[in-house]
Amino acid sequence: MAGNVDYHTVFGRFVMTEDRIEVMRLREYKQINEQVYTGTLPNGLAVFVVPKPGFHKKYAFFAADYGGIDRRFKHGGRWIDTPAGVAHFLEHKMFDTEDGNALEKLSANGASPNAYTSSDITAYHFECIDKFDENLGILLNFVSIPYFTPESVEKEQGIIAQEIRMVEDDPDYNLYYGLLKALFKHNPLRDSVAGTVESIEKITVKTLFDCHKVFYAPSNMALCVVGDVDPKSVYDIACKALPGEKSDVPLRDYGTPEALAPEITDVSKAMEVSLPVFVAGNKLTPAAPGADTLRLEIISAIALEILCGHSSPLYLRLYAEGQINADFSASFDSAAGVAYTIFGGETRDPHRVYKEVKDEVQRIQASGLDAALFERVKKAAIGSHIRALNSFGVLASGIVEGHFKGFDPFEAPAILFELTLDDVSSFIKDNMIPDNMAISVINPKNEVV
Repeated sequence: MAGNVDYHTVFGRFVMTEDRIEVMRLREYKQINEQVYTGTLPNGLAVFVVPKPGFHKKYAFFAADYGGIDRRFKHGGRWIDTPAGVAHFLEHKMFDTEDGNALEKLSANGASPNAYTSSDITAYHFECIDKFDENLGILLNFVSIPYFTPESVEKEQGIIAQEIRMVEDDPDYNLYYGLLKALFKHNPLRDSVAGTVESIEKITVKTLFDCHKVFYAPSNMALCVVGDVDPKSVYDIACKALPGEKSDVPLRDYGTPEALAPEITDVSKAMEVSLPVFVAGNKLTPAAPGADTLRLEIISAIALEILCGHSSPLYLRLYAEGQINADFSASFDSAAGVAYTIFGGETRDPHRVYKEVKDEVQRIQASGLDAALFERVKKAAIGSHIRALNSFGVLASGIVEGHFKGFDPFEAPAILFELTLDDVSSFIKDNMIPDNMAISVINPKNEVV
């Protein structure tokens, strides 16, 4: 974690207009002076185009609603269990094509491509100035046409196993997953997106083909393009490059609902770090998919900024006392039917800072929020969201991730404008419960604790 409270989405209220480019419909967001063309292909793919007239750079983001948490799912009338790490493994292998490597093709064509897998999404993206239509066709083709051989899968198992061993020695990895294993008893969020050395050994060519067929179906994916492009052209390229049939979206199983109390309240480990570092988490009641999820994200971000963000009284006092540094941060996340907040950073006394945050929660619950601080944080949040519109990558990923969660991220400014002091006070009172918190600490080796 780095920086301040993490805002994941970008925002304003839209007005639907009658202006269409054939199959693409225009939404206008008057508050933030943005436009988005939206459409759905016959195969179920959601397409979004954000026009940026006059910009040379163009950006494409193509993603599947599929991540490390999606290990058990129903398809063809039966439940299927897969090893941990398949989504990440697929991402690595998708660049391989029958006639070469798609990453090399895009790079040779002047594009800057990349990909990532998180707990709930797998995304492929590139930016370029020239040859955008050709590059978009390459992207859509290699992601939609799997090519795996037993030899290449075995080779990739060795490569990913080496990566897993390396990351398992990383303090940040141990800190984060130490917390998730403390918070959750069985939810798949507690397991690494990459899986384990043992789990990826169980991945076969059939596993990859089967999961690609289910989760990389266009009806389970979305495409967002940002730049000076023709929306109808984007739609047509996608129609030509992708399969025409529409498939059912898979049903996922994340296990029985988790209790709000953590599985373990305190975990620690000694590693090669210069100072102790900690993260603490607070389990929340998750919101229903859709607009309620967006509202929970926004209220959580405001509450965390007021509680321990860089402009909060608590942060300023602890920073002045030398208890924390500028790396201290807080964020919110939700996936797999759960929601939680995280805060932490470097400190010589993790449990003291942890207690200070919990004490501040109880003080706010008893005495209420500072109205002036609330207004400052709210205005800063609106400004942060507006500035994020300048990042094509943040813009595209926010639109697609919002689509997968059932909300329009451009609605966030309207929610922020209407947000009241009582809304945030109620959130802190009802959700920031010390009994629902856990802490994960990495201590320097040979330190007495």
